Amino acid sequence: MVFRKLPGVSASGMGLRLSQKFVFLLFLSGLVTLCFGALFFLPDSVRLKRIFLSKTESQPVTVGSENDVREHLKKGAKDPEHLRGITSAKGETSTKLKALSRKPSVTNEAKTDKKDAGGEALEDMTLSRSKTESASKDEKVTSSSNQGANTDTSFDYNKFKKCLLKPPLGIEHGKPSDPQTLQRREKVKEMMKFAWDNYKSFAWGKNELRPLTRNGHIGNMFGGLRGASIVDSLDTLYIMGLMDEYNDAKEWVETSLDLNSNGEASLFEVNIRYVGGLLSAYYLTGEEMFKRKVMVLGEKLLPAFNTPTGIPRGVINLGSGTSWSWGWASAGSSILAEFGTLHLEFVHLSELSNNDIYTEKVMNIRKLLNKIEKPHGLYPNFLSPVSGNWVQHHVSIGGLGDSFYEYLIKSYLMSDKTDEEAKTMYYSALEAIEANLVQKSPGGLTYMAEWRGGILDHKMGHLACFSGGMVVIGADDGAPEKRQHYLDLAAEITHTCHESYSRSATKLGPEAFRFDGGAEATATRLSDRYYILRPEVIESYMYMWRLTHDPKYREWGWEAVEALEQHCRVEAGFSGIRDVYAQTVSHDNMQQSFFLSETLKYLYLLFSDDDLLPLEDWVFNTEAHPLPVVRKSCLQGEGGTHDKTTSE
Repeated sequence: MVFRKLPGVSASGMGLRLSQKFVFLLFLSGLVTLCFGALFFLPDSVRLKRIFLSKTESQPVTVGSENDVREHLKKGAKDPEHLRGITSAKGETSTKLKALSRKPSVTNEAKTDKKDAGGEALEDMTLSRSKTESASKDEKVTSSSNQGANTDTSFDYNKFKKCLLKPPLGIEHGKPSDPQTLQRREKVKEMMKFAWDNYKSFAWGKNELRPLTRNGHIGNMFGGLRGASIVDSLDTLYIMGLMDEYNDAKEWVETSLDLNSNGEASLFEVNIRYVGGLLSAYYLTGEEMFKRKVMVLGEKLLPAFNTPTGIPRGVINLGSGTSWSWGWASAGSSILAEFGTLHLEFVHLSELSNNDIYTEKVMNIRKLLNKIEKPHGLYPNFLSPVSGNWVQHHVSIGGLGDSFYEYLIKSYLMSDKTDEEAKTMYYSALEAIEANLVQKSPGGLTYMAEWRGGILDHKMGHLACFSGGMVVIGADDGAPEKRQHYLDLAAEITHTCHESYSRSATKLGPEAFRFDGGAEATATRLSDRYYILRPEVIESYMYMWRLTHDPKYREWGWEAVEALEQHCRVEAGFSGIRDVYAQTVSHDNMQQSFFLSETLKYLYLLFSDDDLLPLEDWVFNTEAHPLPVVRKSCLQGEGGTHDKTTSE
């Protein structure tokens, strides 16, 4: 018995002195604290928390929508798991919203290699068994997802096409008249076919290709979903006219993309890659199968919003609907670049389903962000989904924050310039960014620093280099007297990002570069020197070309093509490199899916005429999947209101 193990204490416990009672109670309270601390706060305790909390967790009420409550009640009747929203600490991971999630660590890759080698045969057997079941299950879920929608769930694709101002693929698929530009575009097309063919040969059905070892990589970002490179490539293959490859991809999606997975997925990554990829494939081709698939997947993401504030958590189990925050996120917070990068896709989910639930979810996020105080007008990267308050005052236009700002201006443009709230939020945020983050180096380079509780960190990430393109696409819609200022700011930022490329031995840019200690636009830390086939700099080149037609942007794009060919092309695909400053490169053995979706697509568009996916009709999500401008007045009318109808 416990008391017999304490010297000087009688078995009955009646002889305890006051000091001994105090010592015993102190010991007991410490033991209890230790046990419950381990349960709730250790990084790997997520499964323990599910055991103890899943059956007793009360249903959180999402603020701001009566329709939400009705929808939750309907779903609860058929799936009690659907209503759970559980915050758990998950183990430290290299996942990062458009940044950390695309930053493979060498240690984690080595572990994954072992898992891939040991489990690949079993996975293939499981996938083959599920192929024949997948389509019928998807159909069942699709029909159930329509139960909460309005009576008329049809989407008139032909009317949608008439509402476009121009043909999506242009008069001649955007073929440039200049022979040199055409030759460069054909080279980019060859790069895409080479990357695709090797993926198909060595990693078909897996998420990404490992070109050095010639095998597939699955990873843990997509909750058991497979074929990320296939879904990410659909629209790229289609606009490049690689129709045999596109048809192979379409067939795989129809027969083998199993959405009935039961794994832990990044809400952000599934949304931008799978939802975005399927949406764009549908809008470009009119294939109903893509619409059916994306509606099934869209419904599976809704339980992530079941929090007291309606701010979704970052991780969701696609099977059970349980959700939690990333273990590395401060105090169980949600991440600005995750919950702020849902708007474009969710608006289109509502358009296709005729169900406002998706739009209501993202509008509720905006409502909360407008209500809470913002330090110096800035949006910090971490927000509690429980209290609705900022958790840390760390502001970044790069990783953790980036695509939130991008989606503000793109929401305005995608609404046919009717979303005035998005417009106001964007230009107010841009004003705060200019006042607090935009800096000029001693050498005259304009960059966006990071802000940590009022202290500037003079670092700019590769991810922040999208901002040149962001600023230029919004130049025409701000105050008229600021138009030239925005054009100049966009050009200066893009120039700085080009300098980060030109100052390296490989002419490719590092993951992050600094402007302190005498350094300018160069990485000073070994951990920042890698390049993983990222698209953001090339993305800004494309937008700057489209809106200024300055030929230097095409020249800079061609420099990137030559560098990719020289340093990243290997025998069986393309690979990132570990040090852009090394004369002899070391490859990281990963052909990222966004290389096919973004980097090569933006290069192809850079060397195409402007009528290929014209910006008057299309807005690109943060994975470069084109989504059409929503012209409500046209779509709701008797027919197209524009003179020119479109053709494929």
